Amino acid sequence: MHRPRGPGDWTVALTDLAARLEKLYSAVVFDTMTSAGLTDRALPPEITSLYPGRKVAGPVWTLSGSMRSGVSIDDTLLSWTGFLSAAPPGQVIVCQPNDHTIAHMGELSAETLQLRGIRGFVVDGGCRDVEMVNALEFPVFCRYATPADVSAGWMVDSMGEPVEIGALTINSGDYVLGDADGVVIIPAAQAEAIVAEAEQVANTEDALREAIRQGEDPQEAYKRYRVF
Repeated sequence: MHRPRGPGDWTVALTDLAARLEKLYSAVVFDTMTSAGLTDRALPPEITSLYPGRKVAGPVWTLSGSMRSGVSIDDTLLSWTGFLSAAPPGQVIVCQPNDHTIAHMGELSAETLQLRGIRGFVVDGGCRDVEMVNALEFPVFCRYATPADVSAGWMVDSMGEPVEIGALTINSGDYVLGDADGVVIIPAAQAEAIVAEAEQVANTEDALREAIRQGEDPQEAYKRYRVF
């Protein structure tokens, strides 16, 4: 007999799925989604890890904002720190800043999010304080670096609401995996099934790889395992 799940059970379930996803790689997850009919689930290739080799994985919590005229430094920093206070632990922030001129993440904000249990930050925009952010080992995926910041210009528009990056609409509760190849987004409803299938595909690829290393013809190996 199954007992109802309490709030703590859901947290454990989310953590377990995030940990399993983190052991995978974006290419096998992308291929698995494509085979399942979920096509073009990668973010634009310009969005890359701030630090080579760093990985981010977990459930998504979305953020969006935009540049405003006539706002003060205090206005923007109250808006920004409001986001830092609201960001829920255990999530990966996925941000659409609607801006490609300033940094939307920096060292103090990265350390604050890290201390609050945020798994990483993915932004269709920029970052600054790059060396200090990397020293924190806090995963940031972004388009560019710049010393310009949010002060007296950029304001939060929404938190937890759908955002669009490239051709994708991303919802809070979806799952994200970013690594050296780029970033993929898994719809929430299919996340468990996609991760499970990707785990099986990765294991099959390991068997195929070993067969080729042992001298098996690559086409024969493909015919046997049906992955490549």
